[in-house]
Amino acid sequence: MNRETKGWGGSRPSQTRRNFAMTATDEIAEVEAIMDRARVAQKTYENGADQTRYDRAAQAAAWAIMEPSRNKALAELAVATTGLGNVADKIIKNHRKTLGLMRDIQGVKTQGILCNDPASGITEIARPIGVVGAVVPSTNPAATPANNIINALKCGNAVVVAPSPKGVASCELLLRYIYDEFDKINLDRDLVQMIPAPGSKAKTQAMMELSDRVICTGSQNNVHRAQTCGTPAVAVGAGNVTVIVDETADLTAAAEKITASKTFDNATSCSSENSVIVVDDVYDDFVAALATAGGALVRDEATIVSKLWPDGHLNRSVIAQDADKMIDALSMTGQVPADTKFLAVETAGIGPEHPLSGEKLSRVVALYRAKTFDEAQKIAERILKFQGAGHSIGIHTADDARAVALGAAMPTCRVIVNQAHTYATGGSFNNGMPFSLSMGCGSWGGNAIDDNLHWKHFIQTTKVIREIPPNEPSLEDIFSEYWSDAGK
Repeated sequence: MNRETKGWGGSRPSQTRRNFAMTATDEIAEVEAIMDRARVAQKTYENGADQTRYDRAAQAAAWAIMEPSRNKALAELAVATTGLGNVADKIIKNHRKTLGLMRDIQGVKTQGILCNDPASGITEIARPIGVVGAVVPSTNPAATPANNIINALKCGNAVVVAPSPKGVASCELLLRYIYDEFDKINLDRDLVQMIPAPGSKAKTQAMMELSDRVICTGSQNNVHRAQTCGTPAVAVGAGNVTVIVDETADLTAAAEKITASKTFDNATSCSSENSVIVVDDVYDDFVAALATAGGALVRDEATIVSKLWPDGHLNRSVIAQDADKMIDALSMTGQVPADTKFLAVETAGIGPEHPLSGEKLSRVVALYRAKTFDEAQKIAERILKFQGAGHSIGIHTADDARAVALGAAMPTCRVIVNQAHTYATGGSFNNGMPFSLSMGCGSWGGNAIDDNLHWKHFIQTTKVIREIPPNEPSLEDIFSEYWSDAGK
């Protein structure tokens, strides 16, 4: 590789530190060739493009996944190859997440002069990052890559995707559809590439080290590797959503929203409810409302735990499966109503010795009972500190002050109020969050961002700074109030 073409100023130290035994292998050479082609394509794209070109590229990638027959094919392939989720919900996810993203970026300027401010003397110019390396999970093997690709193209970048092993087939098909759209508008296919099968940690590592920015969604092992690869990385934290139902809540609405959210795509989302904490005054009434909505109460915690973690690891026969398969794998057939959509398992334990308090990736929630709202908040905080800090918390309440109080006190970046959590956290048409499949978790979750991943994370700016009349304050302007309180 010609290292002088790397970014804007030559090679980075991480490249010179790479393992030379690794670079000698054929598979790493293959990754290097892909990155070389991406870099050449990106430079041509950047130098010859205007805002319309960037917009058309993003639209091409979006239509590649949203066109109904392609969307259906991608959803069917994702379920067939990963064994996770269900086709109907993946079709909805592919459509709505992409449509919402396109709404968010429509009309957004990402090329040329963004701002020219005579008062400050500063002109701000949009600049691409270069080649974005995107590490994506098997839970959303089409929607997440598409989201990253659209954002990258909108901001003038090339992108190379590293799918999980189970997500390779979906990613290959998505790129085939994107290339069909690219050909219509004469875009270089090398702007969007993927690490070819078979995937490996070595290939992904090489891709990350050779990128200009890494975007990583997935396991915490992948996140750690992304954040230590030597390339600036935007990574996201683990989910383990906890939702409080207080005594002022509309119990029927809360039960219906929690059910819809928990069962969507068989709980593959990091925003799926994993624990529900109910204030004692309405506990029995809420359990009844939950039963009507399709949530079956289970009091035999030990049996569920033994079946859900038979060898200390989540049971793959339960993870992201339809309700009937999940119920059968947990030996609950005949013990819950035939129309059960998910299980609500009563528990009080929190921490490593109580796995129900963690993420379950299945149609199972832990159900906690709290004497008061204050106790519910304390339980929620303990759960988040055990797992999922920074991601999000939900509350069903008629007292908005309680939601604000959670936002001021809890280790979380999002408080979702009276909404189906899975639909709301990553952006919804009835809330103001950016549409995304990747949620930053701030310092609580070990992330550099506390926002939903969106287009601003795929762009950088150059500022032209001019001299302006001086604006130097006196000491009195700054310290007069302090001196009056504390003296000099």
